[in-house]
Amino acid sequence: MLLLDQKWDGFEMKNVSLELHKAAIYRRKGGYKNLIESDEKDDKVFVAFKIDSIPERRPFLLSRDFAFVRPSGRNIEPFQGIIYRVVKSNLVLVEFEEDFYLEYDRACKYDVKFSFNRVCLKRAHQAIAVASDHLLRYFLFPERVPQIRLAPTRLSISHELDREQVSAVRQILSLKCPPPYLVEGPVSVTKMGDNRKRLSRSGVVVQEAVLQVYRTSPSCRILVCAPLNNTCDVFTRSLKTQIPESDMFRANAAFRELDGVPFDILPSCLYEGECFSCPPRVEISKYKVILSTFMSSFRLHGVGIVAGHFSHIFLVDASSATEPETLVTLANLANENTVVVVTGAPRDHSGWVRSRIARYNGLSCSYFERLRESELYNGLDPKFMTQLQERGTT
Repeated sequence: MLLLDQKWDGFEMKNVSLELHKAAIYRRKGGYKNLIESDEKDDKVFVAFKIDSIPERRPFLLSRDFAFVRPSGRNIEPFQGIIYRVVKSNLVLVEFEEDFYLEYDRACKYDVKFSFNRVCLKRAHQAIAVASDHLLRYFLFPERVPQIRLAPTRLSISHELDREQVSAVRQILSLKCPPPYLVEGPVSVTKMGDNRKRLSRSGVVVQEAVLQVYRTSPSCRILVCAPLNNTCDVFTRSLKTQIPESDMFRANAAFRELDGVPFDILPSCLYEGECFSCPPRVEISKYKVILSTFMSSFRLHGVGIVAGHFSHIFLVDASSATEPETLVTLANLANENTVVVVTGAPRDHSGWVRSRIARYNGLSCSYFERLRESELYNGLDPKFMTQLQERGTT
């Protein structure tokens, strides 16, 4: 995610108690590429410490960010570690090299500083730098132009969809090219009382549209992107019941935590060595449906997938992401022949922009929100957008 945070510089925790903490890490038993539920676990030792759970009082920390520690009162080179996980918003687990553990003293107090991993920031900068004229014209600042639409066909749409949802799906299926089609409704995944996650009304529209394109267009190539891994996982789980494993791939960040990936979608992932990977271009090009976070979609570009490869790109919950995040997908993988569908929730905003300067200059306004307020979409023309009423989940 794009992180612009003025709290990194000068932020330091002093006299912190560091504890050693064991965590279970998955270990592959065999030489196969995909993971299975019978993979064994190893206990790994991490350094654990508490941090303020209130985001406004400290930097926002993500897995793979950096932590620097040194004994309080000693002017020595700090030990650098990589943040493995933040548990329940306030317990930080950090992995250090062996030299730290040789010097570690439980009775000692430590000073702690942080720095963020710049990979995602670099990807966002790259996307902005390569934004072409066609991207600006067709996707970033779309105008009302005569649309080329496909002739309506008889469809067998799930009877579980209501009239609004069916209309949205039909509009999406009639699209042949830009401008993007907007679906406004609740965030795509909701949590039920028993802690299970399921698709909301807008999520069901995306699922049904993907299935209909998959069934009716043999040459289709569909990319579904969302800001969060959990959202991508829920869509993968729902789609895998009707799309064979051979046609669907779940792309992950290289160092996503293994135990954070649901076992039932692991067969749709590729794991090599000690990290998630993407197949080479020839192999990955055969998949008809690929799911990824916005940032991890850069990996598809990295293995050689070119703009225009995907016939349809769904930018799910784009209101929850910064605009440069969504550009990572659009700038690298869409062209003037790509059908783009953007979903978002009203009053939903990205929570990752903490820089006052960045907010002042408009970075907290998402791609979805900016389009929604433009002349093309604020008239609620059904040819360009659908507004789903909030009626709970479907």
